[in-house]
Amino acid sequence: MYLMKVTERIWLLSICLLFTGFSLLAQSQKSTSTSVNQLSDDQVLEFYKKAQASGLSEMQIEQAALERGYTLSDIARMRQRISEVQNKKSLTDKRDLSDSTNKVNGRKQLGDLSKREILKKKKEDEDTLKQVKPKKLEIFGSKLFQSTDLTFEPNLRIATPKNYQLGPDDELVIDIFGNASDSYRLKVSPEGTVKVLNLAPVYVSGLTIEEAKERLVSRLRQAYSGLNSGGGTYAVVNLGNIRSIRVSIIGEVVKPGSYTVSSLATAFNALYLCGGPDSMGTYRNIRVLRNNKVVRTIDLYQFLLTGEQADNILLQDQDIIQVPFFTNRIELDGEIKRPAIYEIKENESLEQLLQFSGGFTSMAYRAYVTGRRPTDREIEVLNIPQSDLKNFKLQNGDRIEVGKILLDRYQNRVQIQGAVFRPGDYALTPETKTFGQLLKKADGLKENAFKNRAVIFREKENGEPQVVSVDINKVLKGEIPDIELQRQDSIVIKTIKELREEAFVTLLGEANSEGDAPYAEGMTVADLVLIGGGFTEGAIGSRIEIARRVKELSSDRVYKVEIIRLDIDPKLNLSPEDSKFKLQPFDIVYIRKAPNYEEQRSVHVMGEVNYPGTYAIVNTDEKISNLLERTGGIKATGYLPGALFQRKGARIGIDIAQIMNNPSVEGNITLEDGDTLIVPKRSEIVSIGGAVLNPSSINFTKGYDFRDYLSQAGGYQELAQRGRGFITYANGFTQRTRRFLFFRIYPKVEPGSTIYVPFQPVDNKKSDITAPVILSFTSTLIIALATILRN
Repeated sequence: MYLMKVTERIWLLSICLLFTGFSLLAQSQKSTSTSVNQLSDDQVLEFYKKAQASGLSEMQIEQAALERGYTLSDIARMRQRISEVQNKKSLTDKRDLSDSTNKVNGRKQLGDLSKREILKKKKEDEDTLKQVKPKKLEIFGSKLFQSTDLTFEPNLRIATPKNYQLGPDDELVIDIFGNASDSYRLKVSPEGTVKVLNLAPVYVSGLTIEEAKERLVSRLRQAYSGLNSGGGTYAVVNLGNIRSIRVSIIGEVVKPGSYTVSSLATAFNALYLCGGPDSMGTYRNIRVLRNNKVVRTIDLYQFLLTGEQADNILLQDQDIIQVPFFTNRIELDGEIKRPAIYEIKENESLEQLLQFSGGFTSMAYRAYVTGRRPTDREIEVLNIPQSDLKNFKLQNGDRIEVGKILLDRYQNRVQIQGAVFRPGDYALTPETKTFGQLLKKADGLKENAFKNRAVIFREKENGEPQVVSVDINKVLKGEIPDIELQRQDSIVIKTIKELREEAFVTLLGEANSEGDAPYAEGMTVADLVLIGGGFTEGAIGSRIEIARRVKELSSDRVYKVEIIRLDIDPKLNLSPEDSKFKLQPFDIVYIRKAPNYEEQRSVHVMGEVNYPGTYAIVNTDEKISNLLERTGGIKATGYLPGALFQRKGARIGIDIAQIMNNPSVEGNITLEDGDTLIVPKRSEIVSIGGAVLNPSSINFTKGYDFRDYLSQAGGYQELAQRGRGFITYANGFTQRTRRFLFFRIYPKVEPGSTIYVPFQPVDNKKSDITAPVILSFTSTLIIALATILRN
């Protein structure tokens, strides 16, 4: 076979050289292998096609090529190019064939399927009920059809199920391989037949794939002899695109109706589409009807409890799913793993019902369960012992509740707490039935335990509390009999520290860290100062005072606190006598500041002085005039009448110019830490604001008085208080308009001043009828006067 292929390629090569019309090889009779290399793959394929159409022999073609001037090397090179192009084409064809095969074997769903459309309003109503009413038990299994993650949609990429029955619109894919190679896609007609080639139609509707394969292969043997019979030709039949079918869902479901589903859909898929059984529908007796016969009774509990899908059968066209009313439902609540409303069959017991719920929780009271059963007139209470669970017959409407064991009551517990090495709960046994035995079991008393007394809290038979006191020392020494313990006894042993007020000492004054410190026996003042971080720089050790509580007061004692004075040097050394002094609980130690010690204080000077900046206060008597002298005086541009003095952020009205002229005036106040003095430049602006027509700022004009500046601002507004205008000067002083008899005396305007005219207060309580009342009164008065004058 290989030699035949080589010979064929040589023939084709020669024909290509002989019949080519391409200018690339016709330019010269001395064509080289380089010319052959310049040919594209498409050109070589074109030569190949022409060679296939030639009827010349191999020898004739080679002879003709040599006569035209082509060498043997040209012929060999062309043979190699044809071989390379053929290999590439073969790989491409295989790849295209693989893609074509995937497309042929790919499976699609034909037609539009029904979608799940459960009304949103129902879910909103349910959400509202959950907010208003207490949580109710859910029907077991209802969440299965509420989930969006479990739809039971069929997988189109799985192998065709063996029991799948063909129907109209299904597609069959037939692949023939071996001595013959063909592929057919056959669509089942509405009559249930498929037709291949010119052969007679084959009826396949209602058949499985295996049954249809047998019929099709039998018919295809008329065109392919020996098909699937050892003759070298074989056929494979698969399901291609699948049809859709219609099923009806009736009865007690959320949304009954007819649904279009895939022909691979199952019963669970259809139930999910309709929302599943409603509040009255059964979960255990769902029927699938086909041709008026029940083909399957579905019990959803098999899937819910074990995951078995034996009832999840494939549906067929025109199937009917019927969901009847439930027969028996039982409410199961309390200490079980899955409280819910369960549906039971006639032969199922309470024990099986508990298995449905997952069984008891670890805190369940199992001696008996409580049931409530509705009768014709009233509700009957049932106490069901554990031994009867297997045989107890349930009825529709029963409510079973599993109680909880008592968490605050123990069968054999005793407790010991406090100053023992192992406090906790212990079992009341023959080895730990007395106080002494339990104390030994708890690894004994701690070193700080108060041994004179312990307390046993005990319950009487009627449940009332009782306290039993124990002298621990006498019990341990055997001086009194050991005390018998009872169930639920709780022993409390205190420490010595717990029986005392928490002791501390306090350090105040010139220490780096003031505050309370825990008291320790033997503590001295030096120890407390050390705990407080030592003295501050201004502390004086010769004036240490200790305030001590006086426990026993005589009737003639006036003071209830004792004051003790000590001396201590900066190195925290006490005098030999004072070193014997020990602190007692609740002592307060005061450390005084040295009388002549003073921390640096500073003031700030800004503006038009020769040396502005921050200045330290030299002594406690330094005044503003002294500070101005240290600043080198006022610059020529400085405006003393407008100088500001601030203390703690507040402006203080002081006449600095007067202080400079006469330092003995009262305004020359003493400086304090943080004071600020600001000497501004001369301001040529006067501001007018408040109840004027045009609030503005204008140039200072010498000779202008208060009224002139008001005129510059447009004059008064209607609601202005004309007699209450005032001026605020640059240094913070304020002067108001004064009145003498019928005359107004206006304050003097200086550069940098602010003129302000206040508004009249608005009387919101003033009635709208005031003007008419006044007018009426005036009219009446005028008429009265006229009458009097006329008489």
